[in-house]
Amino acid sequence: MKDTLNITIRIAGHDPMPLQIQRNDEEIVRTAEYNVNRLFNNWTQRFKEKSKSEILAMVAYRFAELLYTQNARLEQTNRLLESFEADLDKILLDVGGEPPRQ
Repeated sequence: MKDTLNITIRIAGHDPMPLQIQRNDEEIVRTAEYNVNRLFNNWTQRFKEKSKSEILAMVAYRFAELLYTQNARLEQTNRLLESFEADLDKILLDVGGEPPRQ
């Protein structure tokens, strides 16, 4: 079985876009397509005075904002875990402490 898959997605009513993806990424790609189109359709109804290209730009910005927010939270979590691990090492392994008395 091939590891890659040829699929076609359609974003915001534009021409279909053929993609070659890893087979195990199909659910992610399809979910992304669905959510972009869902937000685009909702905002098209909500912001009737805006052009479709303006709405698509707003959607792109929203997903970029979500990505960078999640990355910042991930970095913060990683720093917290590293600090926790260092504190735990000090407690369990007595790293950096005085040698135990005999």
